[in-house]
Amino acid sequence: MSDIITRLRDESLDEYAPNERLKVDSDYLRGRLMEDMADNATGAVSPDDTQLTKFHGFYMQDDRDVRDQRRRKKLEPLYSFMVRLRLPGGRISSAQWLTLDDVATRYANGTLRITTRQTFQYHGVFKSNLRAHLKTVNDAMIDTIAACGDVNRNVTSTANPHRSKVHRQVFDIADAISTHLLPRTRAYHEIFLGEERVAGGPDEVIEPLYTQHYLPRKFKIGLAVPPDNETDVHTNDISFIAVVEGGELKGFNVAVGGGMGSTHGEPATYPRISTLIGFCAADQAVDVAEKIVLVQRDNGDRKNRKHARLKYTVDDMGAETFRAEVEKYLGHALEEARDLATTDTGPFTTTGDILGWYQGEDGQWHYGLFIENGRIRDYPDDNPIHAGMQLMSGMREIARLHDGDIVLSCNQNLIISCVKPAMREQIDAIIESYHMLKSVTPLRQHSIACVAFPTCGLAMAESERYLPTLLDKLDAVMKEAGLEDDPIIVRMTGCPNGCGRPFMAEIGFVGKAIGRYNLYLGGDFTGTRMNKMYRENIDEQTILDELTPMIQRYAREREEGEGFGDFVIRAGIIKATVNGLDFHAA
Repeated sequence: MSDIITRLRDESLDEYAPNERLKVDSDYLRGRLMEDMADNATGAVSPDDTQLTKFHGFYMQDDRDVRDQRRRKKLEPLYSFMVRLRLPGGRISSAQWLTLDDVATRYANGTLRITTRQTFQYHGVFKSNLRAHLKTVNDAMIDTIAACGDVNRNVTSTANPHRSKVHRQVFDIADAISTHLLPRTRAYHEIFLGEERVAGGPDEVIEPLYTQHYLPRKFKIGLAVPPDNETDVHTNDISFIAVVEGGELKGFNVAVGGGMGSTHGEPATYPRISTLIGFCAADQAVDVAEKIVLVQRDNGDRKNRKHARLKYTVDDMGAETFRAEVEKYLGHALEEARDLATTDTGPFTTTGDILGWYQGEDGQWHYGLFIENGRIRDYPDDNPIHAGMQLMSGMREIARLHDGDIVLSCNQNLIISCVKPAMREQIDAIIESYHMLKSVTPLRQHSIACVAFPTCGLAMAESERYLPTLLDKLDAVMKEAGLEDDPIIVRMTGCPNGCGRPFMAEIGFVGKAIGRYNLYLGGDFTGTRMNKMYRENIDEQTILDELTPMIQRYAREREEGEGFGDFVIRAGIIKATVNGLDFHAA
């Protein structure tokens, strides 16, 4: 056992963050959740247990649209839970899709939402429905364990493992990492699935990897196969970048320390992209992931949660020292990172998804469907943005017909994979009949928004409900400039925690207050460079006043193949460095 874990065990924990005491006292994540779930007098759980629910895959929230109204009526907030699934690589079967659709209708708000970490979130799950929701999902061989909390979360992988042999290998490794890094406590099964607790002996090791202290903060792992960086791999605590030579997966370049979260007005918190530390063979990836997690477990900051992510550990230790510590845990050295330019795939060229029909390496057909901001629902005919789109009903019909997989992407889209040639016309007919496609400009296709209001308690401004309207206005600017067929990556979040990865966008919006955003510029199209704040706390009109002449200038002055983010740097609109730090990935 490491020195710090021994010290944490022996000390009073008074000098550490409150969550450290909470984890130790939780009886391996049980807390009082059993009693809380039986309390019908409130839709909430106790404050301590709201922290523990995250380890089990869900957050307590309330509907902020009705918060003031309920307060005036002396009612408690309208509490419900956001439930997040653990879906490594985002892959499910059509049969599982039908179960998840049914759960959304019976136990949630009737929608499915694809997250930027390649899984589903449910919103509006009331406490009275929570156990039934989790039990039904579990019966379909899916769970929510470790989808949140101070543990390794959903492992992301290249969208659609059926594209090639290498893509499938990378997906299988992502799945193996996810399984290997799961917490071992049976608390989830006992509290929510009805499993009877069986006490172990006095020497029972319940969490051999995490111990009773778990990690200092959340932990994220992503894998990608160049040239496609649709997982935004450099935003993860661990980035595994596939190296392919002679058509074979040789292994991965390994990078550490990515993470998007920050806090307004606190420069000690900042987004960061991962730093390359070496190369490992494909069969070493699970072990390398474990050892990096252990280094963070033993060296991460447990006193200040705002300084507890791996990115700060890497910066505090220095990348070379961090690598040496990982190698000490491994018992051998990492190889030097490979030059992607010399591999079969080359370096990254895009962060986008393949939409529409395309064929994989073996000739199988796949269909990429655009889902704006990841929200799958049936829209009424009078909806101003998505009038008459029946995404929920249409996908239900496709899942009944299709016997292959459905895969989610980190860009909040989905892929209907391995479609039989004879079934293509039927799927096209369903998509048309249910109005599942709308006119999607390249600007809209490459956009991402987080949920924000009304359910996210951290939101300072709108995001999912507002970005489509802003994009309509930006699309008009693009059309007037003659750029309607050109992509620019636009992302928006309602706060600086970075769930929609706004700090990697060519144009990023980060909520500051209702109707006001910080404007960021200068990310690149390949997901290897962060952007920089250009204007602070501006409203929509100022956003349009700033971006309109900039986009017009881009149309006039850009060089061949030059992306918007590259142009604003070359033109001197912003600098490529912030505080002397190059924001490129190594």
